[in-house]
Amino acid sequence: MKRVMTIIGAIMVVCSTGCEKKMMRTQDENIAHEEFRIHPIGRVVREGGKTLIVLDDKYQNGLLGLEKQKHVHVLYWFDRNDTPEKRAVLQVHPRGDRNNPLTGVFATHSPFRPNLIAISRCEIIAVRENVIEVAEIDAFDNTPVIDLKGDFFDYYRPAQER
Repeated sequence: MKRVMTIIGAIMVVCSTGCEKKMMRTQDENIAHEEFRIHPIGRVVREGGKTLIVLDDKYQNGLLGLEKQKHVHVLYWFDRNDTPEKRAVLQVHPRGDRNNPLTGVFATHSPFRPNLIAISRCEIIAVRENVIEVAEIDAFDNTPVIDLKGDFFDYYRPAQER
């Protein structure tokens, strides 16, 4: 059964962090269509054989303590796949190999997905000012970075084991 919705209003909320959230209300109060606008905090930079996560200067203070960890989870945007057609793909052959069985995108790390958020766990080589040097990341040069998460398990490991 298809549900017909009529939009009766839209609200734009600007969060204190600078994100924007747009809510669309429908006649069916149980359904709300929300849109979020995410702003990059930095970029992936590949130069001189090094892989760097370069943050905007204003986020440098957020790196305090990261130098004590071995890994960082980098969330980034698959910006080169941002088309309606690619966002509509829900099943893929993992790694683009047709010998692999067709699999839902939520069970893979495919760059084709409704929301183009990617995540990589990266080994930290060094942290200097607003730059994190990592061993490798599965992202192109100049890919927008949208967030960083310290390694949760590393954080709770005793200091002598890190």
